[in-house]
Amino acid sequence: MESINARSMLDAAATASADRPPIERRRRLSPAALAVTHQKVGRAYSPIVIAGVVRVIDFAMLSAIGTALYFGYVVPLSGFSWEFLAAIFGVAATAVICFQAADIYQVQLFRGLLRQMTRMISSWAFVFLLFIGASFIVKLGSEISRLWLAAFFVSGLAALVTERVFLRSLVRRWARQGRLDRRTIIVGADQNGEELVQALKTQDDSDIHVLGVFDDRNDDRAMDTCAGSPKLGKVDDIVEFARRTRIDLVLFALPISAETRILDMLKKLWVLPVDIRLSAHTNKLRFRPRSYSYLGEVPTLDVFEAPITDWDLVMKWLFDHVVGFVILLLALPVMGLVALAVKLDSPGPILFRQKRFGFNNERVDVFKFRSMYHHQADPTASKVVTRNDPRVTRVGRFIRKTSLDELPQLFNVVFKSNLSLVGPRPHAVQGKLQSRLFDEAVDGYFARHRVKPGITGWAQINGWRGEVDTDEKIQKRVEFDLYYIENWSVLFDLYILLKTPIALMTKSENAY
Repeated sequence: MESINARSMLDAAATASADRPPIERRRRLSPAALAVTHQKVGRAYSPIVIAGVVRVIDFAMLSAIGTALYFGYVVPLSGFSWEFLAAIFGVAATAVICFQAADIYQVQLFRGLLRQMTRMISSWAFVFLLFIGASFIVKLGSEISRLWLAAFFVSGLAALVTERVFLRSLVRRWARQGRLDRRTIIVGADQNGEELVQALKTQDDSDIHVLGVFDDRNDDRAMDTCAGSPKLGKVDDIVEFARRTRIDLVLFALPISAETRILDMLKKLWVLPVDIRLSAHTNKLRFRPRSYSYLGEVPTLDVFEAPITDWDLVMKWLFDHVVGFVILLLALPVMGLVALAVKLDSPGPILFRQKRFGFNNERVDVFKFRSMYHHQADPTASKVVTRNDPRVTRVGRFIRKTSLDELPQLFNVVFKSNLSLVGPRPHAVQGKLQSRLFDEAVDGYFARHRVKPGITGWAQINGWRGEVDTDEKIQKRVEFDLYYIENWSVLFDLYILLKTPIALMTKSENAY
């Protein structure tokens, strides 16, 4: 199956839906699906990030122990040596490498104790044997304090054991809260679906949690349960289901030969911020092993991947909060002047709050400086602001033109974390193009909500900001937003952020 990107899917969806009826605003889910959505579920934690953090802690902890013992015992007797200090960091780095080779940096292994401790103790002993051997070869054995070496081994081992015991309790608690599970739904409630669910459930130490199955068919081929997992509804229900509860993976149990059915379903599901894979466990056609990704022993073909995950998500969070905090501090004097101008210009509150679409279509409260007369405020954005709009105040025209009215959203970024500095601009929930809501005007519109919205974005610095009064304007916004999602990087965010002031001065003809 060819890889599918957001742009091609947007084009396909637009072609296929020329005569479709208006989108149903909110689907009614089955009782079984509602029961799942009512379960309390925490935010997922990335196993990749957890393992990476443990590696860093191991290195820092062992380095600190070795250094403390060195300064406490060796330095008073023999003086300071940079070579000795470098050797300590070398031991810590070698330990992390040996732990990795022993395969103990796995979240599933963190839950246990015996295997983890056995591998860790043997690896730590091997590191010291390696260090002693290397010291003998380079003829430095006489210069190394045996008491320091023994204390380093014992203290390091005690610290590692204590850390792993604490980590085990922490990981087991996260597991009970469902934070380490990959919450999965299966598409296809037939024999293939039952075999797939059975294969996933029988795997040891699997993080796959099958919530249920979905299938459009109502004939004898569609089962009410697959290997104990209930049928939760039809494929059209998945989008609404995923917005009411956390979904991490959508797995198709359909054969590759059902290409038409799969593509029709993908046109509905690609807007979700989840991994979408095609199971290959029953397919007779086999590709090269590198073509597959595996869920335990179940081979799958990747179709869509959730954007900005694992370390990318950490980097974006750090970028938003560190850079956002700095910008907020620099902007505080300007925000004070704008607040004073708004208050003196017209009666009413300084800030204006509006419901907008956030990540995965969640509704978030976005704050702006009030730019309209208070009695004519439009919190639902039912009427688009036009050129020379009488509802906009004198100060409002200036701050809207310069986007100074958006500055309070820095508080959303730094303190609420429901906005990013850079991302697709959050549109009002009732934002319309003429008489149509935005998602009715553009197929694939909700795909721009697969990432957190931002104060500025790729579409905005390219001139697609301000009034939306034509199909082209909203279509271009969506296209540029999807390009941003597909090509995200920290450098891309930084580039957009640096280009924003220039765009405000040169591409503001539609902002009023």
